[in-house]
Amino acid sequence: MTPADPASANAVLMRAISLVGTPYRYGGNTPEGGFDCSGLVNYVFSDMLDVRLPRTSRALADYQGPKVPPRQLATADLVFFGSGGNVTHVGIYVGEGRFVHAPSTGGTVRLDHLDGHYWRDHYSGAKRILR
Repeated sequence: MTPADPASANAVLMRAISLVGTPYRYGGNTPEGGFDCSGLVNYVFSDMLDVRLPRTSRALADYQGPKVPPRQLATADLVFFGSGGNVTHVGIYVGEGRFVHAPSTGGTVRLDHLDGHYWRDHYSGAKRILR
């Protein structure tokens, strides 16, 4: 789906992709210090659009904004993962079924496919921040 604000969505996309390879760090929220999942989301939206968002993946999932069905995902939508009704992870949708995220200790910011085994099984929804 085409984003409502293509220029802003493209800015988020380009910045998020530019951070691929940055080390994961729990509580991290800068390129220099590393990122955790919600730190990455916060940094990208703040850096590119001066948008202030909640700090945790759970708070981001509860944040204002429309929920987005999987078939209507647009660039810069937030995608959430978890189990048992608990959101524990967030990424930024970049298009073509892929998202950028900071997955885990010892890893780096990377691109993954939503239909990958783990992500498909733990997908819990999406939210549109840009409107």
